[in-house]
Amino acid sequence: MKETDKHILNIALPSIVSNITVPLLGLVDVTIVGHLGNAAYIGAIAVGSMLFNIIYWLFAFLRMGTSGMTAQLYGKQLSGDIVQMAVRSIGIGMAVALSLIALQVPIREAAFLFIHPTEEIKELATTYFHICIWGAPATLGLYGLTGWYIGMQNSRIPMAIAITQNLVNIAASLCLVYACGLKVEGVALGTLIAQYAGFLMGIGLWIRRYGYLWKHFRKEGLWQRQAMRHFFQVNRDIFLRTLCLVAVTLFFTAAGAGQGEIILAVNTLLMQLFTLYSYIMDGFAYAGEALIGKHIGACDYPAYARTRKHLFVWGSVMAGLFTVAYATGGDAFLGLLTDEPEVIEASGSYLGWALAIPVAGMAAFIWDGIYIGATNTRGMLQSMAVAAACFFIIYYGLNHAWGNHALWLAFLSYLGVRSVMQTLLSRRMTRLAFPPRPVTPSGPSDN
Repeated sequence: MKETDKHILNIALPSIVSNITVPLLGLVDVTIVGHLGNAAYIGAIAVGSMLFNIIYWLFAFLRMGTSGMTAQLYGKQLSGDIVQMAVRSIGIGMAVALSLIALQVPIREAAFLFIHPTEEIKELATTYFHICIWGAPATLGLYGLTGWYIGMQNSRIPMAIAITQNLVNIAASLCLVYACGLKVEGVALGTLIAQYAGFLMGIGLWIRRYGYLWKHFRKEGLWQRQAMRHFFQVNRDIFLRTLCLVAVTLFFTAAGAGQGEIILAVNTLLMQLFTLYSYIMDGFAYAGEALIGKHIGACDYPAYARTRKHLFVWGSVMAGLFTVAYATGGDAFLGLLTDEPEVIEASGSYLGWALAIPVAGMAAFIWDGIYIGATNTRGMLQSMAVAAACFFIIYYGLNHAWGNHALWLAFLSYLGVRSVMQTLLSRRMTRLAFPPRPVTPSGPSDN
């Protein structure tokens, strides 16, 4: 195996494991309350988890922006700036978290304007929300720390933290619910304990593994206007891009729900195929963030071009494998998720759309990692904005004639347009990352 492939897999594989463990935190909570004999508990956890998923999704820029900027500093071997980036990212994450805590009541009330649960579920979800919101400093602080680790070419520590968080969550929630007699409160406290356990573990491992860098830390320039402007410019573009992504995702669910319970169930099940694929491809995107950023920081164009090529090779291999797997085992996979014959039968009409997801979305995932590594987040935002616009234009243009097929065509077009736009903008990104060196005119010859 070539050296470039080893570097890619050393970052991608631990990242894939981390990604797969992320939904387990919510799954464990639902599983525990699902055995307490009251369906309202499940609804409360579902509503509460959805609120936090949206909130933290919007602030995922703290991880993505930090990884690209850190990777470039790592390539430049600027130890002082590297430490400053860690402190700056965690500090901003903490400030955002404290704002969320201060605004928890209006945030909750705003959420319930769009979600209309029963009074019992609303009361339980409120309890869950007001406990878990205190985990915001740990969660957002860990976002910045995780991005910093990936930028330092180290995805094994985030993997270890993710696994530990799940183990702590399981142990704490089971103890609080079954040993202490708490219900939703016990599950919420278990999640809170796991969040802080992960964050403290991340800080502890930073001290152990990278503590030697602290001698390079300097307060001067930490909150310098130019550095902060660059940090927020990068993260502003990612935030706006995420808003477009959230809009498409939520609309996809809402549009399916508007077509009845069966179509909603079908779309939800088929989207699991996309979710599973995204966990794998995000791992390679993380590798792109780390390696591309490092090569740009080191001004090593040959390594940059080589890594970019290998990332797309791996992406193509994964897309091919997933397409074959879904084509041969898609029906069996859906059978594992549900035993409702009506839903399984209806899924057959739309499974073909899901089979096209790996090919349509592959380049978008790989380019995302490359653009983040290059900190060319403006290109990501422009591509996402055009893709999101195409999604809504196609859906509303064909909805009356094609129904749910129009929704799936719009979604696949959205993935494809992102890929095409990012490909078209990639030359500009490369020129910005590796500007041509000015030719110095030679002086008069001495000969």
